[in-house]
Amino acid sequence: MEAPRRATVRGPTFIRSLARLTAADLPQPTRSLSDQLSLWIDWTHAVALSTALDSQPPAAVLDPRTLSSLDENECARVRSALADAIAGDRAFSARPSGPGWSAAEQAFADESLDYPFYRQRYLAMQQGMEAGVGRLRERLRARLALRSDGLERLAAVDTVMERALSRRERTLWSAAPVLLGQHFERLRQAAQQTDEAQVSEAPSIPSTAWLDAFRKHMHEVLLAELDVRLQPAQGLLAALRTNSLG
Repeated sequence: MEAPRRATVRGPTFIRSLARLTAADLPQPTRSLSDQLSLWIDWTHAVALSTALDSQPPAAVLDPRTLSSLDENECARVRSALADAIAGDRAFSARPSGPGWSAAEQAFADESLDYPFYRQRYLAMQQGMEAGVGRLRERLRARLALRSDGLERLAAVDTVMERALSRRERTLWSAAPVLLGQHFERLRQAAQQTDEAQVSEAPSIPSTAWLDAFRKHMHEVLLAELDVRLQPAQGLLAALRTNSLG
């Protein structure tokens, strides 16, 4: 009998990547985005959002340095810098091979075989993404706040939305390293079973191909998460670009 096919998960690459790596089926959303947002925004943020929409935003008082070197390529530059930081992280460093390991190489080889090392590195990279994308978003809002054609109101709305959703977003982002941890253990257990079956036939050095596969998957998930985190900033930039063209 064929195993039942899993339902197709819709959404950004980040969601689809995590769904592909998990053992369980992820339920499809039953609410629209607007309905879900209404549950996440409490009354204090709702008042602040209404004020931002209905009133004239205060005049911007900005340090000119805030707006330096900002143009339509800024999102691409920030993404490239953060992607390079991810690729260069210790989690993806080449593991030592061959005889004569140093003490530092041996310590790295040992800790990189356990998931707590990767969880700590994932959380550190999430903090880097949050900081880098947050600074970009602030600079774009500063550009919008200087406008007098309605875009300054968009800057105020984005500020309120960031504050209103930040706690909920952090909770959702924290699910990624948990799901990756489960994926890590499944890969390791499958590899151990394969190694144990081979020992009875011919002793061999345990393979770490499963770890290479996991690190590749972790890297893909991080880049997909980065793209989702950049979406609000890309929306602000699109508003600036569209208005400038008009």
